Amino acid sequence: MTTNYDEIIPKGVLFNLREIQEMKLIKISMLKKLVFNRRIEIVKIASKLHISRTELIRYLESNTHGIIS
Repeated sequence: MTTNYDEIIPKGVLFNLREIQEMKLIKISMLKKLVFNRRIEIVKIASKLHISRTELIRYLESNTHGIIS
């Protein structure tokens, strides 16, 4: 079974870090680490960090693994 993130994540273009945390996907502290380590692409508007829906889905899909036994 695979997770369909396109169905789970609400429609939108950009999400700020708080919105992603409120979706219960990734905590803000982890998102900041991913940004700092250049593992996820951001859009910076003024001083706020945003992540595109496409980038969020890409990151989640590339880091989702099946059941490990």
